[in-house]
Amino acid sequence: MAKDSRQRLKVARVLTQGGDPSRAPAIFRRYGCTGCHQIPGIAGADGQVGGALSGLQNRVYIAGVVNNTGDNLVHWIVSPQDLSPNSAMPKTGISEAEARDLAAYLYTH
Repeated sequence: MAKDSRQRLKVARVLTQGGDPSRAPAIFRRYGCTGCHQIPGIAGADGQVGGALSGLQNRVYIAGVVNNTGDNLVHWIVSPQDLSPNSAMPKTGISEAEARDLAAYLYTH
């Protein structure tokens, strides 16, 4: 199990160009992501507005609209309406560096 976890972390860092999942919990809380999404491993992240974010590493598409790549996930987190103008997810105010950390977290969980 530890080897699998280390492998997921290694892949996540490559996919996100160095994202650090250890910084993600505070970022999720700071920007209110926990109010809209269920996020694995984040206490209180039980929102019902947006989709559940578990198993993202196994999905083909992000939000059903773009291929699931590290760059697309980062772009989605920063500015979802660029990729899906009718998305209910607003522009977040999250920086690209913070989005890389969030993406790395999501790819490891």
